[in-house]
Amino acid sequence: MRGFSQVDVFTDEFLYGNPVAVVHDADGLSDAEMAAFARWTNLAETTYLLSPASPGADYRLRIFTISRELPFAGHPTLGSARAWLAAGGEPRVPGRVVQECGAGLVTVREDGSRLAFAAPPLVRSGPVTLSELLALATALRVRPEDVVDARWADNGPGWVAVLLASAEAVLAVKPDFARFGGFTSVGVAGPHREGGDAAFEVRAFVDEGGRFYEDPVTGSLNAAFAQWLIPAGLATPSYVAAQGTVLGRRGRVHLAQDDGEIWVGGDTVIGVRGQVAL
Repeated sequence: MRGFSQVDVFTDEFLYGNPVAVVHDADGLSDAEMAAFARWTNLAETTYLLSPASPGADYRLRIFTISRELPFAGHPTLGSARAWLAAGGEPRVPGRVVQECGAGLVTVREDGSRLAFAAPPLVRSGPVTLSELLALATALRVRPEDVVDARWADNGPGWVAVLLASAEAVLAVKPDFARFGGFTSVGVAGPHREGGDAAFEVRAFVDEGGRFYEDPVTGSLNAAFAQWLIPAGLATPSYVAAQGTVLGRRGRVHLAQDDGEIWVGGDTVIGVRGQVAL
């Protein structure tokens, strides 16, 4: 029996964020066992806390969807860090957890009651081509002229990011998943009117083994948007993004540029604690 936690991420109230399943003390599990349990949980991601291989890391994390292993993902990073700390983990540097994963070493800092991770560098960036723009507009069922801009913003999962004129336009998107073609991870964002608790509304559409779904709240996508929007002057150096509204969630992602890095933060709530027979 191994320790097990299920953590709701990017929310301060259980059931309104994005859950991740976390298996503690996972050393000795095979790739096949990890993949099988991830399929069984049927969550967007299931993670495994292992002993670090790097001398600078506090733990090593492996992240599985129901069909593949990811080098990095945002809400699993924050949820796993919360589970590790709650189980008695003590970081080498107080207030800063260093996670080893497929994307390298990722720093997670404690920011009051929240945790925040330093966004990993983009592996692909730059504007999309005209043909890609037209294909994205078709897939999202929006007019090409309604797209303010679109860019590759991939930090591991393959994100292409689309900026629309307003949050209302984002909430109105009804994607045609059959038309996504080669796009496997598409993010859409648009600004809210001033005066609310969020500056942008974000939605994420992901291909999971040939089946598309909408992710409730997505750390890696919000990191990618911030890495684009803040340097471009399209967002302030610190802002909040809302996500999951269409799905009945109240996700809130806190983005900030600090010392040349983009930090992605959010509240985390442990909803399930126990043991799993693995």
